[in-house]
Amino acid sequence: MGSIYHWSGNRKAGEGEMRMTESTTSRVAVDLDFLKPFKASNVTVFQLAPSGDGTDVTWTMTGTRSAVMGLMGKLFFDKAIAADFDKGLAGLKREAEGTTT
Repeated sequence: MGSIYHWSGNRKAGEGEMRMTESTTSRVAVDLDFLKPFKASNVTVFQLAPSGDGTDVTWTMTGTRSAVMGLMGKLFFDKAIAADFDKGLAGLKREAEGTTT
């Protein structure tokens, strides 16, 4: 464990850091800290479970929010994060299946 990835990008990407805290055959956990445009700390977990000839992946992110950030999340952030999750899981599926679409 302990692998770290730091990014600093445009306004959409912001700045942050990820630290792997757990990696087993059934679970990968990452501490995710956003620095810009808003500070936030979250835990992202990938649960991996055998399913037929493949693997089911469940991707979750948890953290706490202030009342203001909670409201902003419901209005703006949650949909954007869900879209990023969908895009990431679709990319993972393409890579795992060796497809290019």
